[in-house]
Amino acid sequence: MDKTLEKVLGRWLKQQKSACGAYLNLTVLFGVFTGFALVAQAYLLATMLHGLIIENLPRDAFTNEFIALIGVIVLRAALAYGRERISFKAGMLLRSQIRQSVLDKLVELGPVFIKGRPAGSWASIVLEQVEDLHDFYAKYLPQMLLAGFIPLTILAVVFPINWAAGIILLGTAPLIPLFMILVGMGAADANRKNFGALSRLSGHFMDRLRGLGTLRLFHAGEREQQAIENASEEFRSRTMAVLRMAFLSSAVLEFFAAVSIAVLAVYFGFSFLDHLDFGHYGAGMTLFIGLFVLILAPEFYQPLRDMGTHYHAKAQAIGAAEALMELLNHQGDEADDVPRVPFTSETPLSIKLQGVEVLSPDGQVLLGPITAEITGGEQLAIVGPSGAGKTSLLNMLLGFLSYRGSVLINGMELRSLDRESYRHHLAWLGQEPQLFHGTIGDNVTMGKAMTDEAIYRLLDSARIGDFVRAQPLGLDHPIGEQSAGVSVGQAQRLCLARALGQSAKLFVLDEPTASLDSHSEAAVMQSLIDARQGATSLLVTHRLDALIDMDRIWVLDGGKLVQQGDYHTLMAEPGLFSDLCHRQEEA
Repeated sequence: MDKTLEKVLGRWLKQQKSACGAYLNLTVLFGVFTGFALVAQAYLLATMLHGLIIENLPRDAFTNEFIALIGVIVLRAALAYGRERISFKAGMLLRSQIRQSVLDKLVELGPVFIKGRPAGSWASIVLEQVEDLHDFYAKYLPQMLLAGFIPLTILAVVFPINWAAGIILLGTAPLIPLFMILVGMGAADANRKNFGALSRLSGHFMDRLRGLGTLRLFHAGEREQQAIENASEEFRSRTMAVLRMAFLSSAVLEFFAAVSIAVLAVYFGFSFLDHLDFGHYGAGMTLFIGLFVLILAPEFYQPLRDMGTHYHAKAQAIGAAEALMELLNHQGDEADDVPRVPFTSETPLSIKLQGVEVLSPDGQVLLGPITAEITGGEQLAIVGPSGAGKTSLLNMLLGFLSYRGSVLINGMELRSLDRESYRHHLAWLGQEPQLFHGTIGDNVTMGKAMTDEAIYRLLDSARIGDFVRAQPLGLDHPIGEQSAGVSVGQAQRLCLARALGQSAKLFVLDEPTASLDSHSEAAVMQSLIDARQGATSLLVTHRLDALIDMDRIWVLDGGKLVQQGDYHTLMAEPGLFSDLCHRQEEA
């Protein structure tokens, strides 16, 4: 990974730590108290052993020290438990906020941006990659501070009693972080590649799972099985590379910690054998000094070893942060810095387009330039061959695609409006009805407080009230994933009932009768005609014979507005609309 990018990702990760609140500081504070408890425990143990072995004092003379030692051990256990719980809480708050920010960003960017990646890829970002930030905040960041504080505390109590032991500790301590850095230099890049492989595998598997019926129909199962096997093998290989990094890092740190403690033990051993006579300020080497320092020595290196153990959490977090930072910093609109103004309207919306070009998420022109106007309360149909730009125009008006030029909504520029308040005045119905796991009542109200009578009025308006009343559970009739439990036509009418509950001033309808039989289509269209009274509506459809009652029709071709007028006017003149109608009649 490029070092500049790694530094940018590291800064971004540290900027997010405010989401942990006070829990991150409490984790460090508990670690500091643990360091003091370590020194107290070593002092008590060394004092008792020196008195019992060298001074031959009775055991009763150390009753107070023994009770204090038990208390210190219990205190260390309580501090360790509290530190783990608090650090987990810090990581949980961070993950919750990041995940909420990701979901809010996806809502802001809209379905056009989301469809640019497979669903499995988004699942990987929202679940796995956010989850992999936990250890960075819960363990690595607190350990960075403790890796400096606890060794310094131990040095502060060792140097006054034996400067040679202090120098050995001070001289060998940098070896652990040095080799930790050397071993971990490639860990972030390995994790980043691992997340890329996981994202591709998730997206590939999800797409194939959704199209399983089609694959079986065309006898392509074996070929796709091999493709999934290849993607899985790539992910396995990258995962093992990451694990090799983690195990190598741990082994190196353990080796150098063991060597450092061995050097210290050799020094004390030769000192007790009178082969070495320095470091004790002329006071002589005692068992207390040797035991005290040797008990503290593993604890001196332990914070550094823990930091090394958690270093892979930093590499893992940096690998996960790349996609998260890219998403959260993505600008969905070139004018996001323009102040947004709240939008309210008691009348049907009017729309005025002046030299408008609709842009894709990557900046390509999808439609335009178009100059036209829709008056408040007008029923407008938008038709044209596939790829003419009909859906792109609707997505721009919904705020999901950026544009150049001017789009005035009731005289106010669209890009300057607060999106949430603006969308409260819209009702959208697409060609793919989307119901959620729950009940019919849940899917109609979408969390809003409504009485059963109000829900049934909406269902009756959508021509599906009788079906719901016929169910044993009524409004509590269960809906499964992917609209399981109702037909496509029934699902479309339930979505229509949901849309009617918005009290919208603008209906945006994108092929609302696609995939419906003639009976369901007639029911939905009649419901729409009744619902659109007193509101502006934009209808995209390929069913041209249903446009006789529309106030006006726009004909798009190749991203341009080539014709406009009512049904009879367009049929009377030569052009694309009459050609499309004749082809449909022949078909």
